[in-house]
Amino acid sequence: MMATHMATKMVKKKKVFVGLSGGVDSAVSAALLQHDYDVTGVFIKVWSPDFLPCTWREDRLDAMRVCAYLDIPFITLDLEKEYKQDVVDYMVLEYKKGRTPNPDVMCNKQIKFGAFYEFARKQGADCIATGHYIQKFEKRNLKNEIQYTLKEAEDDAKEQSYFLWNIKKEQLPHVLFPIGGFQKEHVRKLAKKFGLPNAEKKDSQGLCFIGKVDMKEFLSHFITEKEGSVLDVKGNVIGKHPGVTFFTIGQRHGFTTFNTDTKSKPLYVVEKNIQKNTITVSSLKKEDLKDLLIDSFHLSQTNWMEEPKEDILYNIRLRYHQTPIKGTIKQHGEVFTVQLNSPVPGISIGQSAVFYRENIMIGGGIIEA
Repeated sequence: MMATHMATKMVKKKKVFVGLSGGVDSAVSAALLQHDYDVTGVFIKVWSPDFLPCTWREDRLDAMRVCAYLDIPFITLDLEKEYKQDVVDYMVLEYKKGRTPNPDVMCNKQIKFGAFYEFARKQGADCIATGHYIQKFEKRNLKNEIQYTLKEAEDDAKEQSYFLWNIKKEQLPHVLFPIGGFQKEHVRKLAKKFGLPNAEKKDSQGLCFIGKVDMKEFLSHFITEKEGSVLDVKGNVIGKHPGVTFFTIGQRHGFTTFNTDTKSKPLYVVEKNIQKNTITVSSLKKEDLKDLLIDSFHLSQTNWMEEPKEDILYNIRLRYHQTPIKGTIKQHGEVFTVQLNSPVPGISIGQSAVFYRENIMIGGGIIEA
């Protein structure tokens, strides 16, 4: 009996590197994993613009405090160069082209599940973990092989699968999402129960790692303003704007109109013309949008955890927290075409389209014309 007990105690735990942002979600993730894993906390240092308040030192200190409290090793991983090149430069270039990129998607692809993932594996980690709100499940098929699926998180308000469609299928055995099955309120309670030093810290908002920023203000440091016209859906000039590259489809601020009637309905950007430097706005009346409705588009840079089938009606998200739209996917060689059941106004070229079979995320791609 004694020998068996000793052998059980000596079983080596798998090693996991947890990406610690300094926030509550990743801290709770590390605490939850301690029972079954050999945990190391990793703070990722990224590029920070000199025209924004510097918060990374404070966040790093919070991450260090969590590691000290949990008595786990702490590492600072400098990915400043990679973040500037693969996230910021990419985002600015896309905006210059008149497209609407999603920097959080690119951050997850290139930084968290790119450079950080590769670093952890080279350092001998069996897997990485993050504080994302998404769930991973595994099951065995008829050949007794383990298959992995990613599902939407339990907390609808915090659900983040839309930003994670770029995770590679082969990475799934090596990634963990400890809090994906919890409500945020429960995560807060766990932070207090564990006594974590950052249990009361507020959630961060905005651009991945950098935080809450005004996108126009951010882009204005890289893109020169060029005044252009605001049009209604009939092509009449009704206002002006500082530059078409600063706008996204669906945006309702940042431009001015000559009509000063405060009782008029809000106007939303429904079309952009990069060559003419114009934006078209509408109050989203059905009769105004009939010529702007889109029911199909192509995809680029696709990534699939489950190969799409033409006979399945998928739930499709074209933006974060959007109510899913039904549609199908057809493949012609390397080209994927999406057909929506119901047309929608103003799809943003450059944004992500993410596909679900019920609540299982099967993959996604970048929206093209």
